[in-house]
Order: sequence, then structure tokens, then C-alpha cells
Amino acid sequence: MSTRIAFLKGHGTENDFVILPDPENAFDLSPAAVAALCDRRAGIGGDGLLRVVRSAAHPEARAMAGEAEWFMDYRNGDGSIAEMCGNGTRVFARYLQHAGHVTEGDLAIATRAGVKTVHIAKDGDITIGMGRARLPEGDVTVTVAERSWPARNVNMGNPHAVAFVADLAHAGDLRTAPPVSPASVYPDGVNVEFVVDRGPRHVAMRVHERGSGETRSCGTGACAVAVAAARRDGADPAVTGTPATYTVDVPGGRLVITERPDGEIEMTGPAVIVAEGEIDAEWLAQALG
Repeated sequence: MSTRIAFLKGHGTENDFVILPDPENAFDLSPAAVAALCDRRAGIGGDGLLRVVRSAAHPEARAMAGEAEWFMDYRNGDGSIAEMCGNGTRVFARYLQHAGHVTEGDLAIATRAGVKTVHIAKDGDITIGMGRARLPEGDVTVTVAERSWPARNVNMGNPHAVAFVADLAHAGDLRTAPPVSPASVYPDGVNVEFVVDRGPRHVAMRVHERGSGETRSCGTGACAVAVAAARRDGADPAVTGTPATYTVDVPGGRLVITERPDGEIEMTGPAVIVAEGEIDAEWLAQALG
């Protein structure tokens, strides 16, 4: 291993990531290494890590190489693997542009939740085609302290439980995962969104992301919230035949989510590259003990 490893740091509505360019899939990135890099005091710090790999070089993405040159190997801050990260996909696209791999316009990115279409606009915002939501049947309940709420089970390639509450403070500190029952509905854990209304088709949310704790933003979570709100409001595009657009405020900014009558969901928001530098391989070896 070389003594230094290139990295970048970026964020999308303050959902922040360590970016590790690894085009040829050369790094054997263990969960412990990811957790060390994402540690906010002893490492670089981030809600998660985006490893940038050519699809043809990664066994999980090879079948998608004909559609998407690049694969987003996304890891949560604790090192666990996740299927998809909406804010991360925008930051991933911004990195590809920053590195000169792509320009403004359309591109495709391979993820564990399939190939995602991306549009980099001239004004800087990035739109991600997030695919369709699945709405599994069954009642779900979210609990914080003495309060409980019914929640909508929404799957965006990763699982979500969306609870509409009177006050975002009712979500508590979100340092630990809010209990969701029945637990059997989410055998691999779940992202939990707490939502309040701000106005017509305008909501605000807080989120506990599995493997990361409370984050400043969650792109797939914002999509799940918009889908749940549209169903609650009687604005299901498949029924009305009209796209439903919701503005979703997150602690780190604002996202705009549109669900079309065919079920496809688009998310638009900013993405920023903050810094780039080098990881000292000796430090990483010591951190892994």
C-alpha cells in the first residue's frame, strides 16, 4: 500500500461524506477502516463514505457496467454497507464532475439499488432519478419515550418508517435508533423520519439513519417522506395523473422531490466538494490496531 491515499470531503444539504477514489477496486475497505475514517474526532469525519469505483472493476457492479461507468460503493459511518444514499449520489456526481470524468448534463451511476439517472444542471443543482417507491403492507409504529405514532413503511431501495408528528422536538435526541414495531418488518434495521407540516406540499423532517445516527439530511428519506405525504394528502400521482412535488426542509437545507404518475421519483438539491487531501496509510494502519 502506498504511504498516502487520496481522499475528498463533500456534502449534500450537510449530509457529509468521505470520498475515496478507487477506480480499479484496489482497496480492501473493511468496516473498521470506514468507521475510523468517518470518526469525527479521530478521523476525517462523515456520515458515510463514498468509494468511487469503475463498475467493470467491481463484482457487485459488473453487470451494470454497460449502463453506468461508475459504481458508488456506499458505506454508513459505522462501516456497514447500505443499498443507496440519495445525498451521497449527488455528491458522488459532483465528484465525477470535479475530477473531469463528466460534465454538465446527463449521466448514470451504478448503486446497490440499481442504476440511477443523474442530471447536473448549469445552475449547480443536481437531480437524481431515485426510482420507484415500494409501499409494503402492514402497520408500523415508532416510539420515542412515552409517545408513539403510526408510521408509513416506504422502501426506496432502502427501508424507511415515516411518522408525522406535531413537533420535531418529539423525536428526541435521535442518538440511538427509535424503536419500531413490529421489529420483524425491518430485519436489517430502518431509517426513521419524523415529519411536520410547514405549508401546502411543504414539510420539514428529522431523521435517524441506521448505522449513522441523526444526520443533517437524508435523500432517500426525503423521498420516502414526500411519498408518504402525498398518500396522506390524497395526492398519489398514480391516482390523480398529475406529478406531486413536495419541498422537504432538512436540518442541513432544502430538497425538492417530485413523484411522477409513472411512479418515478426525482430529487433535486445541491452538492458541494469541500476539500481534498491525503490519508496517511500509517495512521490508518494504527487506527485499525
